[in-house]
Formats: sequence, C-alpha cells, structure tokens
Amino acid sequence: MRRLAAEFLGTGMLVTVVVGSGIAAQRLSPNDVGLQLLENSLVTALGLAVLILLVGPVSGAHLNPAVSLADWVLSRRRAGGLSSTDLGAYVAAQITGGVAGTLLASVMFDVAPTLSTTPRATAGQLVGEVVATAGLVLLVFALARTTTTAVTAAAVGAYIGAAYWFTSSTSFANPAVTVARIFTDTFSGIAPASAMPFILAQLVGAAVGVALLLVLYPTADRTAARAVVPIRPDTTPQEHS
Repeated sequence: MRRLAAEFLGTGMLVTVVVGSGIAAQRLSPNDVGLQLLENSLVTALGLAVLILLVGPVSGAHLNPAVSLADWVLSRRRAGGLSSTDLGAYVAAQITGGVAGTLLASVMFDVAPTLSTTPRATAGQLVGEVVATAGLVLLVFALARTTTTAVTAAAVGAYIGAAYWFTSSTSFANPAVTVARIFTDTFSGIAPASAMPFILAQLVGAAVGVALLLVLYPTADRTAARAVVPIRPDTTPQEHS
C-alpha cells in the first residue's frame, strides 16, 4: 500500500506541476505561446526530477503506465520487477492520482474543471508521441543499469524538458498524464477524442523503446527491477506487498 500511495502521490503531483505551470504560464505570458511552453517545460523538468527523488525509494517512481508496462514485460524474461497484480495496481494508482492532480491544480488556480477542447491527434503529433515515449523508456531502463538515483532523476527530467521542444506533441509520453489532462481546458489540456490515439501511440512507443533497449543492451532485463529508482533495500518484503 505504501508503494501504491507513492505512485498515486507522485503521479498526482506530476500532473499538478504540468497543469498548474501551464495555467500560470498562460496568465503570465498571455501573448507569447513560445514563452508559455518554455515556462511549462522548465517547471515540468524540474518538478519531475524532484518527484523521482521523493518517491523513488518507496515505489521506484514509475509515475507512468508505459514505464510500468515495460518493467512488467522485461520482468517476464527474468525474476524480479512488477508482477501482473502489481502492474494493474500501479496503473490504477497512477491514473487516479493523475486525475486528482488535475483537480488540485484547478482548485489552486480557481479554474473550473471541465473537459478539454484542444485537439492534438494529428499524424505528426502521434509520431511525436511514439518518439517521445520510446526515448523515455529506453532512457529509463538504460539508466537502471549503471547510474545513481540523482543522475537518473536529473536525466529523466532533462529528457522530458527537452522532448517538450523536439517532439510535435510536446511529449506527453505518459498514458496516466494523458487521461488526467482531459479534465482541464487550459494550456496543457487534450480533447477526449485525441486522448485514446495518444495513448495508443504511447504504447507503440513503449514497445519500440523496449525493443531498442534489448538491441543496445541485451542483458538489460537483469536490471529492469531497478527502474526508475531502486527501491530501498531496507524496506521489508511485507512492506512491499
């Protein structure tokens, strides 16, 4: 339950960071969309790095169903990682946490929660989501082989911040965040009709990322259980259940 609470809290705060900074950027820079995106991406990159450090030792800081699914797939090859039961519970915690994060941001900024009217699912944007998610999954599991928690947090935050700019979709790269952003008609929102194509593109991207990982690092499945951040070894198995 502590692990699920950490995933709920971490994903919720991530969405609060994304949506809240998007609303603030809209208000502070109403006539400059480029500056709005810069503000939103910078805050998201920093916030994500902090959240990985915060909840990583408890749950691994997946904060993303695509990462959890990739962990589960890689774990089928060897012992360790998420079980099928864990995967379902993680995804549920991430999605509900994300929606709660959108509602929290709406309350803080006195914005009525409402469905987004921003369409995003063009062919180019869907390709962007495949690229963004593939790169994220590849990075996360490659880092699990060699780096420290601090480096992982910084690298993942930096990648998402950069992917805001080099992908046409502004790098959602996260099904839970995509669902959560349906419920805000602000700078960071996504129309319900665009959400499912985005999620399908993210799942394709996750599969591409896992395939690239196994090509570049054939033994990466041995360390999949350490993604995103290794759970502290002083946490007992009973506390993991």
